[in-house]
Amino acid sequence: MQDLVTILVMTLPMLLFSIYPGLKLGDYLEEKYNIKEATKRKVITITTIVFTLTLSSLLHYL
Repeated sequence: MQDLVTILVMTLPMLLFSIYPGLKLGDYLEEKYNIKEATKRKVITITTIVFTLTLSSLLHYL
């Protein structure tokens, strides 16, 4: 439980570094597949959250 709390606390500063890949993926999908703006926002949000949790987990366990 303590590891999970530590990882979640570490995600807050990681958001600054994780928003860029989400924005790039959203822009790419919008240009390539002509997705709607609402779908683009969902892709950006999900990508940012997944990337942030992955980065925080790697930093915690390595």
